[in-house]
Amino acid sequence: MREKTLAIVLLDIIGSTAYVQRYGAKKTTLLFQYHDKLTRSLIYKNNGREIDRSDGFLCSFETIVDAVKFGLAYQAEIPKKTKLNCRIGIHWGKIIEVKQHDYYVTANAKKIEIEGLSKNIAARTMSICRPKQILLTKNAMEKLKRSPGLRIGRLTLYACVGLYQFKGVKTPYELYALGSTSEALQPPQSSDKVKRLGGPKYIKKRARNRNFSDWTKFFYRKIVIIAILGWIYFLSTILINPNQRWILSLPKEIILLDTLIQFIRDLI
Repeated sequence: MREKTLAIVLLDIIGSTAYVQRYGAKKTTLLFQYHDKLTRSLIYKNNGREIDRSDGFLCSFETIVDAVKFGLAYQAEIPKKTKLNCRIGIHWGKIIEVKQHDYYVTANAKKIEIEGLSKNIAARTMSICRPKQILLTKNAMEKLKRSPGLRIGRLTLYACVGLYQFKGVKTPYELYALGSTSEALQPPQSSDKVKRLGGPKYIKKRARNRNFSDWTKFFYRKIVIIAILGWIYFLSTILINPNQRWILSLPKEIILLDTLIQFIRDLI
């Protein structure tokens, strides 16, 4: 076993049971096999890894960009080809990766399995998706915004759809919808295992109602950032001024540094 931080993606075909009852096992099997072939092609194309399959797929991706690219490509291509609607949930977090012994693999056990709260969060997120929608947790969206390689612009839109409480999970999660149409950005409603606490306004209001512990953590982070910036400013002023370099036990003249400072001043 080993702990890793990955993008966990759960994909589920909506109404698969009703489809089997309506068209029969043989026709359904042919369609689902076609769907799975297309899906696996996108998974591998975007550097993903199939972990499990039932009415959809459980996948993992090393980067959040690859996970989101897969989700966007899926919703743009596969529903048109298969006429199947699907929902996708994406979470970025820590999981325990379990590699099964070869003895069990020969008996058709899965070679790699993943366990941990992140898998449950991704599943809860996916469970409330609207048709053709991609939902990301706040962890996934923040990681995406910091990651190069995917531009979220006019063709790829996103919106905060609210704060949701997952059954069995202590902390509520902000969820974001990602897509190319306004329909894909609509907030999903509550379910038996997920309760919608409110929209973006509720999230802001909730921030105003933080308890003492929440505010302590909030201000601690801010103070740490301010302290780091203050030390950077303090050290930089000493380095820039030759007459103050003795404070850091540095010689008054540092040719390379003085040349760089003069070059920057000339540019300004």
